[in-house]
Amino acid sequence: MATPTTPTTHRRSETAEAAAGGLTVFAAVLLVIAGVLDLFRGIMAIANDDVFVNTPNYVFEFDLTSWGWIQLVLGVIAMCVGAGLFTRATWARVAGVGIAGLAIIANFLSLPYYPVWSLTLIAMYGFVIWGLCTVRRDR
Repeated sequence: MATPTTPTTHRRSETAEAAAGGLTVFAAVLLVIAGVLDLFRGIMAIANDDVFVNTPNYVFEFDLTSWGWIQLVLGVIAMCVGAGLFTRATWARVAGVGIAGLAIIANFLSLPYYPVWSLTLIAMYGFVIWGLCTVRRDR
């Protein structure tokens, strides 16, 4: 006599669910903080502050004011997406990876002008991408 088999559902344990939520919150907080830092850097560049180093003969040369607006817009978008990550929305996860990738590229391009700040933000955005990409959601 054959016994009917019941399909087993693979459910996450409470520990795995808590870890997934923790990484999402970690990425959200880090994205908001990095966005605020980018916002401040944009304001500094728009104000033509003397904090930035003038690097002659750099391949990627930008006007300081236009670069400041780019940083300012990226910072505002990063803060908005970071706020959306607190709701654990899928759109915010996808947008978070995208905006973090764009911000890494922007900070790489501004590396000679403000190296320590750029490296700090590259690392922060890298952790954001890691935090958002390692968490899997059940369907």
